[in-house]
Amino acid sequence: MAVVTISSAYGALGSEVGRAVASELDVPFLDRAIPAAVAEKLAVPLEEAETRDEALAGFLDRLLGAFVVMGSVYGSASPPLDIPDEAAFRAATEQIIREHAKSGSAVIVGRAGMIVLADQPHVLRVRLSGPLEARIEQAVKRYGLSIEEARRQERENDGARAAWVRRLYGRDVTDPSLYDLVINATRFGVEECVALIIAAAASV
Repeated sequence: MAVVTISSAYGALGSEVGRAVASELDVPFLDRAIPAAVAEKLAVPLEEAETRDEALAGFLDRLLGAFVVMGSVYGSASPPLDIPDEAAFRAATEQIIREHAKSGSAVIVGRAGMIVLADQPHVLRVRLSGPLEARIEQAVKRYGLSIEEARRQERENDGARAAWVRRLYGRDVTDPSLYDLVINATRFGVEECVALIIAAAASV
């Protein structure tokens, strides 16, 4: 049984496809469970782990900036010393991904799983994407958003994910060399994407 990592652009329905693949293969689905495990491992509130998880590349800078502003008001610019640093969150996330990969069967969405497990055999690395306008249109129809809201979410979500991978690993999340299978998820529906992924997973 292969481990499947899924990297998804906004509007490419990564979580929905990943959950369906996991259900079809009857294996664990790891998406929101990852920051929860990180929070437990580092003994921090889940909200903080989720914030680091979703926009890690910019979170620390914003956090330190906030303390500088507070320091100008209260006479000190030093942040609290008990906040786990960026390296600690990265290490905890990678450890959790590797631990689940050892089981030989899991679907892992995001968190640069394709890079973390690049040296592991029997891992299928998938990228779900598609033309920008088609992804925005798909998000509008799928989630009942306005065009403006979908565009805003795309900028924020794709920007944060790209920055996260670039800052922590020095790689471009859209680089096709990181993946074994790249699917236009605006051309193919969820069921078709699932079928393509399962067929590819059977060969790794």
